[in-house]
Amino acid sequence: MDNQPSSLFDNGQFDLSKKSVALHRRMLSIILTSLTFIFTTAILIPLFMVVINVSAKGVNQLKFPDTFTQLPPPPGLTEGGFGHAIIGTLITLAIASSIAVPFGILSAIYLAEFGRGSKIAYLVKFSANVLTGVPAILCGLFAYSVVVMPMGGFSAFSGGVALAVLMLPIIVRATEEALLLVPNEMRQAAIGVGSTRFQMVISIIIPAALPAIITGVVLALARAAGEAAPLLFTAFNNNFWATDPMQPIATLPVLIYFFSIIPYKASQDLAWAAAMVLVAIVLIFSIVARLAGKQKAFYS
Repeated sequence: MDNQPSSLFDNGQFDLSKKSVALHRRMLSIILTSLTFIFTTAILIPLFMVVINVSAKGVNQLKFPDTFTQLPPPPGLTEGGFGHAIIGTLITLAIASSIAVPFGILSAIYLAEFGRGSKIAYLVKFSANVLTGVPAILCGLFAYSVVVMPMGGFSAFSGGVALAVLMLPIIVRATEEALLLVPNEMRQAAIGVGSTRFQMVISIIIPAALPAIITGVVLALARAAGEAAPLLFTAFNNNFWATDPMQPIATLPVLIYFFSIIPYKASQDLAWAAAMVLVAIVLIFSIVARLAGKQKAFYS
């Protein structure tokens, strides 16, 4: 009786079971890795196609420095550029950033540090989540009703307000996540040495989360830079050099829209060149965001 196996696992079935589980896990890992590769490739292919297509059609239309220093030509003519639209895009983004960045960061600080778990924080977070999915054209209609109509006309400022509404939820969520990643030990240490909660947030928490906050801001700028629908209702367009924020102003997305529907090849070629410049600006924003995100955190 003592020489008989005490259980079914004593006669080698336990080893067989371990090998079966290991084989199952290895096969599952291979399948999931393959699916990840396939889906990643499926996402990257459209991106590369857009970049290659726009670059192939736009690079031949760029003429340095005329493309970046001249105004667009009348329909049918070939000489001209869109320097005013580049300046207008930068002005509009600057206005949007001056509105969205302070409000977004302060809201995120309240959500992560002062109002965590409160009903107001839940309402703010829910509103930011809903605003993330709102179509861009609705943001333009909102800015049209609250800024354009009271002011009596289109302006770069109203365009900045529309883009700020688009940027705000991205900045709020990115900043909140960055602040929550800061270890609680740092908060406790700051309070332990006599810092007030405000001093702790300003001197410890924000510097620690700054790389991730910058990443969120840059990604929000990249999202706003390519939007045309909100600007059609707010900044509209201007065929001349304009820097007054209270006047209509040209932007690259709107210029691409108008020039692409004009039935003249020269204007369409200029639209392709502007599209290439806009893609380059968005890619630069994305690269800056990635580089900022790779910076070592203060607490690492």
